[in-house]
Amino acid sequence: MTPEQKAAYINAQCISANADIQGMIAENQHRLSLGLSIAYDEQAFAEVPDRYGIHHNQIIDFFRD
Repeated sequence: MTPEQKAAYINAQCISANADIQGMIAENQHRLSLGLSIAYDEQAFAEVPDRYGIHHNQIIDFFRD
């Protein structure tokens, strides 16, 4: 992969992670409006970068290869 392709891939991963986070926020807000407990806690949000491989060190390693 070229550096540009790697950057595009990381960008796509970040966009996908953000879409997941926004969906999680919306679901939590919806549930709160219904008087229910939230579906996603702090831990669930913290796990999103792991699912997409977008932690700082993972990105550095990705560009190093």
